[in-house]
Amino acid sequence: MQARHAPDHSDPARRLWFFVYDVEIENQGEQTVQLLTRHWRITDAHGAVEEVRGPGVVGERPVLGPGETFRYSSGCPLKTPFGSMQGSYQMTTERGDVFDVAIPPFALRDPRNMQ
Repeated sequence: MQARHAPDHSDPARRLWFFVYDVEIENQGEQTVQLLTRHWRITDAHGAVEEVRGPGVVGERPVLGPGETFRYSSGCPLKTPFGSMQGSYQMTTERGDVFDVAIPPFALRDPRNMQ
Protein backbone atom coordinates (compact mmCIF):
# COMPACT_ATOMS: atom_id res chain seq x y z
CA MET A 1 0.00 0.00 0.00
CA GLN A 2 1.43 3.36 -0.97
CA ALA A 3 -0.18 6.76 -0.42
CA ARG A 4 0.89 10.15 -1.68
CA HIS A 5 -0.37 13.70 -1.34
CA ALA A 6 -2.09 15.09 -4.45
CA PRO A 7 -1.46 18.86 -4.27
CA ASP A 8 -3.31 19.54 -7.54
CA HIS A 9 -6.53 18.26 -5.95
CA SER A 10 -5.96 19.85 -2.53
CA ASP A 11 -7.03 23.26 -1.23
CA PRO A 12 -5.50 23.91 2.21
CA ALA A 13 -7.25 27.32 2.41
CA ARG A 14 -10.54 25.36 2.46
CA ARG A 15 -9.12 22.67 4.78
CA LEU A 16 -9.00 20.05 2.04
CA TRP A 17 -6.06 17.74 1.48
CA PHE A 18 -6.40 14.97 -1.09
CA PHE A 19 -4.39 11.78 -1.09
CA VAL A 20 -4.02 9.06 -3.72
CA TYR A 21 -3.25 5.49 -2.72
CA ASP A 22 -2.15 2.51 -4.80
CA VAL A 23 -3.20 -1.01 -3.85
CA GLU A 24 -2.04 -4.40 -5.03
CA ILE A 25 -4.15 -7.38 -3.95
CA GLU A 26 -2.52 -10.77 -4.38
CA ASN A 27 -4.25 -14.12 -3.94
CA GLN A 28 -1.72 -16.12 -1.95
CA GLY A 29 -4.15 -18.99 -1.39
CA GLU A 30 -4.91 -22.16 -3.32
CA GLN A 31 -8.50 -21.28 -4.30
CA THR A 32 -9.96 -18.68 -6.64
CA VAL A 33 -11.45 -15.79 -4.67
CA GLN A 34 -13.59 -12.74 -5.39
CA LEU A 35 -13.51 -9.38 -3.62
CA LEU A 36 -17.05 -8.56 -2.49
CA THR A 37 -16.86 -5.40 -0.35
CA ARG A 38 -14.48 -2.86 1.12
CA HIS A 39 -14.42 -1.13 4.49
CA TRP A 40 -12.14 1.83 5.19
CA ARG A 41 -11.58 3.62 8.49
CA ILE A 42 -10.08 7.06 7.77
CA THR A 43 -8.73 9.07 10.71
CA ASP A 44 -7.60 12.70 10.48
CA ALA A 45 -5.01 14.49 12.65
CA HIS A 46 -7.72 15.49 15.18
CA GLY A 47 -8.87 11.90 15.66
CA ALA A 48 -12.09 12.34 13.65
CA VAL A 49 -13.00 9.05 11.99
CA GLU A 50 -14.91 8.46 8.77
CA GLU A 51 -16.06 4.96 7.84
CA VAL A 52 -16.47 4.06 4.17
CA ARG A 53 -18.18 0.82 3.11
CA GLY A 54 -19.28 -0.36 -0.27
CA PRO A 55 -19.29 -3.05 -2.92
CA GLY A 56 -16.02 -3.88 -4.63
CA VAL A 57 -13.25 -1.40 -5.33
CA VAL A 58 -13.19 1.27 -8.05
CA GLY A 59 -16.41 -0.15 -9.50
CA GLU A 60 -15.04 -3.69 -9.79
CA ARG A 61 -15.37 -6.96 -7.89
CA PRO A 62 -12.22 -8.69 -9.13
CA VAL A 63 -11.87 -12.48 -9.29
CA LEU A 64 -8.35 -13.73 -8.55
CA GLY A 65 -7.01 -17.20 -9.20
CA PRO A 66 -4.13 -18.53 -7.09
CA GLY A 67 -1.09 -16.29 -7.55
CA GLU A 68 -3.01 -13.59 -9.47
CA THR A 69 -2.93 -9.91 -8.55
CA PHE A 70 -5.24 -6.95 -9.01
CA ARG A 71 -3.94 -3.37 -8.88
CA TYR A 72 -5.91 -0.18 -8.50
CA SER A 73 -5.56 3.46 -7.44
CA SER A 74 -8.10 5.53 -5.57
CA GLY A 75 -8.27 8.71 -3.55
CA CYS A 76 -9.21 10.08 -0.17
CA PRO A 77 -10.03 13.63 0.97
CA LEU A 78 -8.95 14.70 4.45
CA LYS A 79 -9.61 17.85 6.50
CA THR A 80 -6.07 17.88 7.92
CA PRO A 81 -2.63 17.61 6.27
CA PHE A 82 -2.03 14.20 7.80
CA GLY A 83 -3.93 11.18 9.04
CA SER A 84 -4.22 7.46 8.40
CA MET A 85 -6.33 4.77 6.77
CA GLN A 86 -6.94 1.12 7.56
CA GLY A 87 -9.64 -1.33 6.71
CA SER A 88 -10.61 -4.68 5.28
CA TYR A 89 -11.83 -6.45 2.17
CA GLN A 90 -14.55 -9.08 2.35
CA MET A 91 -13.74 -11.96 0.04
CA THR A 92 -15.47 -15.19 -1.00
CA THR A 93 -14.14 -18.47 -2.33
CA GLU A 94 -15.64 -20.49 -5.18
CA ARG A 95 -17.25 -22.71 -2.52
CA GLY A 96 -19.00 -19.69 -0.99
CA ASP A 97 -16.81 -19.37 2.11
CA VAL A 98 -16.68 -15.69 3.12
CA PHE A 99 -13.68 -14.19 4.93
CA ASP A 100 -12.18 -10.78 5.71
CA VAL A 101 -8.68 -9.61 4.83
CA ALA A 102 -7.33 -6.90 7.12
CA ILE A 103 -5.60 -3.86 5.62
CA PRO A 104 -3.03 -2.54 8.11
CA PRO A 105 -2.89 1.20 8.85
CA PHE A 106 -0.96 3.42 6.47
CA ALA A 107 -0.12 7.11 6.68
CA LEU A 108 -1.60 10.00 4.72
CA ARG A 109 0.84 12.94 4.84
CA ASP A 110 1.36 16.23 3.07
CA PRO A 111 5.16 16.52 3.35
CA ARG A 112 4.97 20.29 2.87
CA ASN A 113 2.64 20.86 5.81
CA MET A 114 3.65 18.63 8.72
CA GLN A 115 2.82 19.92 12.20
